[in-house]
Amino acid sequence: MTAPGHVPVMLREVLALLAPRDGGRYLDATFGGGGYTAAILGAADCTVFAIDRDPQAIARGAALAARHPGRLTLIEGRFGDMVELLAARGITALDGVAFDLGVSSLQLDAPERGFSFRAEGPLDMRMGGDGPRAADLVNTLDEHALADLIGRFGEERHARRVARAIVRARAEAPIETTARLAAIVRAAVPPGADGIDPATRSFQALRIAVNDELDEIARGLAAAIGLVAPGGRIVAVSFHSLEDRIVKRAFAEAAGRAPGVSRHDPAALRARSAPRLRLLTPKPLRPSTDETAANPRARSARLRAAERLAEAA
Repeated sequence: MTAPGHVPVMLREVLALLAPRDGGRYLDATFGGGGYTAAILGAADCTVFAIDRDPQAIARGAALAARHPGRLTLIEGRFGDMVELLAARGITALDGVAFDLGVSSLQLDAPERGFSFRAEGPLDMRMGGDGPRAADLVNTLDEHALADLIGRFGEERHARRVARAIVRARAEAPIETTARLAAIVRAAVPPGADGIDPATRSFQALRIAVNDELDEIARGLAAAIGLVAPGGRIVAVSFHSLEDRIVKRAFAEAAGRAPGVSRHDPAALRARSAPRLRLLTPKPLRPSTDETAANPRARSARLRAAERLAEAA
């Protein structure tokens, strides 16, 4: 039982790599519509903890928890805080962690959440209910800060042009809706040959900034590496290069495969710590053509996985 409209991405591959077993304890760090959680519960007689910062997602999960009494614990919060959230429930080690990074389809498809440029809605974009909205950033940041945000988090090469257009438009009236912002960006960014909506990258940038997504991913991966017991696995599905880069770097460093430092760098004199992970996917897995045909939102997905090694004696 997953939320209507929710299609878990690369579910078969996630389950195969996570390899749930009877008696195991697993964390779905990004509960969302419950797709991964439901599949893990169905694959083995195990216990699942599921975290989501979105109170709506937690509320939707109540029906799934009722179907699996005593086996599913829903936790509202940020997955970067998983160590503290789980410790409060007496859990200090796990047999596996799954991450489905980025925004969920359920959030994108709800105009009132303000994530999508495809429908009119308030310019919000908050996954939880706290902190500044996208409208607050758009209407208060200066042109330089806006351009930097859109360039860094959206990888938008026309970031300066977009920032200039936003500042000019908000001088006439505050920008409070997704439709108005999308129109401003589309007027500033020439359409590309790839067919991607010109507003895509700017909306992505604002969403990432509002939710502090990249720092949260780094914190969550570091926490997961510390929590997973030897033989346990971490599986992460990302949807754009910024996310994937963080996952790749975190796994590589924990596997002892980080780029070496120069012999002239004092850091080279320090002994390297023993590897904590074994990479299960030297290169990221991509969704099948059948999956992307059935679910176009899966087309940009990249899956990486790693296994926790035993501590060196």
